[in-house]
Amino acid sequence: MVNTSSNGALLTVEGLKKYFPIRHGLFGRKVGQVKAVDDVSFAVRPGRTLGLVGESGCGKTTAGRSIIRLIEPSGGHVLFGGVDVLGLVGEALREMRRRMQIVFQDPYSSLNPRITIGGMLAEILRFHRVVERRRIRERVMEILDSVGLSSHFAGRYPHEFSGGQRQRIGIARALSVGPDFIVLDEPVSALDVSIQAQILNLLMDLQERLNLTYLFIAHDLSVVEHIADEIAVMYLGRVVEVGPAGLVISDPLHPYTRALLTAVPQPDPEFRKERELLTGDVPSPANPPPGCHFHPRCSEVKPICREWQFGLMDAGGGRKVACVLY
Repeated sequence: MVNTSSNGALLTVEGLKKYFPIRHGLFGRKVGQVKAVDDVSFAVRPGRTLGLVGESGCGKTTAGRSIIRLIEPSGGHVLFGGVDVLGLVGEALREMRRRMQIVFQDPYSSLNPRITIGGMLAEILRFHRVVERRRIRERVMEILDSVGLSSHFAGRYPHEFSGGQRQRIGIARALSVGPDFIVLDEPVSALDVSIQAQILNLLMDLQERLNLTYLFIAHDLSVVEHIADEIAVMYLGRVVEVGPAGLVISDPLHPYTRALLTAVPQPDPEFRKERELLTGDVPSPANPPPGCHFHPRCSEVKPICREWQFGLMDAGGGRKVACVLY
């Protein structure tokens, strides 16, 4: 049985921060910092999917990698089953990493070109002592079958596979240690549309069969709508809106969320919608504007937006939004 924290969530992120120092000069003196993730909070319940969306550079990938400690956060708390992941070391951290895995955007760059697929999976099983040694080969075949790959592929190298097959291999690697939670970092953005649908259907089937919990990171809201139960929208390192996926898609509250949705292409050529164009450029996370970070590009900006930074506020219906309008 999967343990949950007091709020019923498997994963609870509280005030997560990741700042990268800006160094200059011969001795690398720190002259500033990039606030890639700045006070991000959300929760994911067991067996559910939270979609984390936003423009490129908003900090969503950094947030995902900080949660599983591929990079060390600068502050905050990550509670997994009620245990703070950021306080773990040694064997406790290794055991937790078995339960929290990641699938990367570019499957080829995350695979060792000198090791066969079967050898890679066998090495993982040996290192984490997932099964007895005599069962490793059998378990490798089971894992490949679970992601729709033939057992004959075990002796092949990464360059012998297509993009969609490599992503299946990336999913197989994540599943090999029996995780409860998987960070999916833009898992279909590099694939053809037809292959995207296959991978999304595979992920949903695996979630149902294995009771997996997902953090699905993407910039394409049409993809997130297909798989997510809840959506959190990020802008310049902060979450500006979070709520049930259907409500966020059908009735967005934050002006930035509305702008993202109007940018989603429509498959029906007869359908016309008014686009909400954003003015100006995305500010630098090394020098963000005061107050609400979105105010320089917002069509509904108020004087107070230039001075005050609003946190997420309850907007009813399980929704929260960081905007003075609500």
